[in-house]
Amino acid sequence: MGPRWKGKGSEAKALGDPMSKIVSQLQSSLSQSEAHGLLCGYSVLLGAEAQEANLLNRSCFGVPITAAEKDRQWFQLGMEEAFYLHYSLNCLKIVDEDKHLMNDEELWLYMKSKKETFPDFYKAYSHLRMKNWVVMSGVRYGVDFVAYRHHPALVHSEFAVLVLLSEEGGCGGANARLRTWSDIHCSTRLCSGVVKTLLVLNVNRNGHGDGAISPSCTEKYTVYGYTIKRWLPERCREDHGVVISESSSCTIAEDGTK
Repeated sequence: MGPRWKGKGSEAKALGDPMSKIVSQLQSSLSQSEAHGLLCGYSVLLGAEAQEANLLNRSCFGVPITAAEKDRQWFQLGMEEAFYLHYSLNCLKIVDEDKHLMNDEELWLYMKSKKETFPDFYKAYSHLRMKNWVVMSGVRYGVDFVAYRHHPALVHSEFAVLVLLSEEGGCGGANARLRTWSDIHCSTRLCSGVVKTLLVLNVNRNGHGDGAISPSCTEKYTVYGYTIKRWLPERCREDHGVVISESSSCTIAEDGTK
């Protein structure tokens, strides 16, 4: 399933303004302005002037929120988004409610305390973002993330992403999702209904991270990705083989066995 562009000229517009360039401009702008975000529960609030607000919108970081200030636009960043800007791009400083400037380790421990699976979700998020995919919440579709080839105004999301936690690797996960054929069938049926491909990112900590106090442990994590597609008998009436995922050796047979 390839990209579904919205309207004539959308693909050309995306090619002429690549996401990597937009994110680089945002990184430079936030660094120069020494931008500070305010840690607030499970999110980070960031106020931006017109130029930075435009770049945040174009790069799809955060959700614009209504505020009384007319000269600043406020954005609500998710934990993975905020930490990516802070740690991976090194362009956003974050303070807590007491205006204390948090370092990498303090912010890492805070986010782990709020979300036990944060290290794995952050690794999955950064894995896709560094490949220039636009990554947004997938709660609307019952998944962890959705991945766009470019801005959602230009193209529909291409992948519905599930993040699995595993120390063993393979076609399963330690967080008990996609462990049975019925789980796989429900997920692929849903993705088929919203015209998306199910992308599974299996994050293996390789023995690191359980008690780690530094985000550097994620550099030792590995991400094993594969897609699962629904078998449609009307399209494969003469083909009695198996459906093989595009990015791994994991296979899903038409009778539900692996």
